[in-house]
Amino acid sequence: GLNERSAAGIGYEKIILSPASHASYYPGGSVMTLKVIFERETERILGAQIVGFDGVDKRIDVISTAMQAGMKVSELAELDLAYAPPYSSAKDPVNMAGFIAQNVLNGTVKQFFYDDLSELENEDVILLDTRTSAEYERGHADGFDINIPVDDLRERLCELDSSKSVYVMCQSGLRSYIACRILSQNGFDCYNFAGGYRLYESINKDCFDVKSNTSCGAELFAAQKNI
Repeated sequence: GLNERSAAGIGYEKIILSPASHASYYPGGSVMTLKVIFERETERILGAQIVGFDGVDKRIDVISTAMQAGMKVSELAELDLAYAPPYSSAKDPVNMAGFIAQNVLNGTVKQFFYDDLSELENEDVILLDTRTSAEYERGHADGFDINIPVDDLRERLCELDSSKSVYVMCQSGLRSYIACRILSQNGFDCYNFAGGYRLYESINKDCFDVKSNTSCGAELFAAQKNI
């Protein structure tokens, strides 16, 4: 099933996030995509991969050191790392990886991944995109025919069949996480797409959008409006 994963006999989970290289309000930032794999039972960090530009080496070095020190993946959330707007955010991407891992481990959120999409084609489920209508119209994942922006979701829950599982996507995974919290608190069985549409598009179109350099794609949207 979607949540039963093992490798070399090890029960593991993976998380994928697309944080900005530094504070999004400071100019010149770019997005990185970070994947961390860890053992469910022990929280042992098994490995990490990162794609991006500024600051990718720094984050991999931190995770590599954490692995050598035997830290648990949840302990990444508590690391006190250097911060200044040109170089990071107050919550560093490594911290964010720890927070997401905590949410997965404690059951706050359930995930699905790109490789799971083919399985969902034959399932009686709801595929929901929670980005803005303008973002959705510029492109969306195959089968995600329902678009309800996360800001409108509470008022439009009646449009969704609560007897069906809901699989949610946004640009980076942040708004879909918020949507999953809203849905789960209203009795829905829901799953968050790890990495967001940005990751989906990069795989489908074999491209990496450096311009999409904020957590929700807002800066890209503003730039495209002005073209």
